[in-house]
Amino acid sequence: MHVFNILNRIYLEDESLDRVIPFYERLIGEKCRLRFTHSQLGLELGQVGTILLIAGSRENLQPVRSTQLTFLVDSIHDFRDALIKEGAQILKEVTKVPTGFNMGVRHPDGTIVEYVEYIQVKNADKQ
Repeated sequence: MHVFNILNRIYLEDESLDRVIPFYERLIGEKCRLRFTHSQLGLELGQVGTILLIAGSRENLQPVRSTQLTFLVDSIHDFRDALIKEGAQILKEVTKVPTGFNMGVRHPDGTIVEYVEYIQVKNADKQ
């Protein structure tokens, strides 16, 4: 099992990623490496460095705001089993998403984390 990266989330209510991404690219000195629309949730996401920008309406952001971090992992199923053994609570079972698979987990300390195993990226043509 391996955590490839940990992304810090920034929620952008009624804000365009077209305006925000260039700011973070200049600030961090890296280009946006991932950008896609999660049409099921009505959200647009972009990654610059270790920042995950999540844009949408207040209503669409509400269900995801409590998630504090995103862990990118090699095997979501292996992590699921290991996390349960460590006392974590699975809040949202493994689900197929535009980038592969994700799940929502409450760590024993109360931190809510999204785990993602990348498979493919749809709608990434805006990179």
